[in-house]
Amino acid sequence: MRLVIEATNLPGRTCGPYRDVHVGLQVRREPVELVAADAAKAGWEVEVEVVERDGDRDFRGPAVHGKRGRRFVYLTWGEVRDGTFSMFRRAKLMLDDVPDAAMETVVARVDLTDECGMPRCARLRAPALEWR
Repeated sequence: MRLVIEATNLPGRTCGPYRDVHVGLQVRREPVELVAADAAKAGWEVEVEVVERDGDRDFRGPAVHGKRGRRFVYLTWGEVRDGTFSMFRRAKLMLDDVPDAAMETVVARVDLTDECGMPRCARLRAPALEWR
């Protein structure tokens, strides 16, 4: 399955106490394809292996995290200082929420700013996340 993440409404490069804020897709332990949080939009694409196990879907791949039945991908927020990324929060896109019919290419549309003007974190749900 090809997972396409389309992100809008980024919170800005300065958020609360954080400066030079960036967001990226977490692959294994590292953020990749960092985007400055003052960009108009951000996007990532990643391959996710969908497997059938005991009659249930399961997901695998370098960007997939979590236990079986609760898999997700992370969008990782952090500050960039002297070329070093320091994570301060993450958002989860739960793969079990992907519609069954959308298994070849799945688009996740994400609003990245919460009601307080900060980077969204924790488990994302509608209306902040829409699966297509």
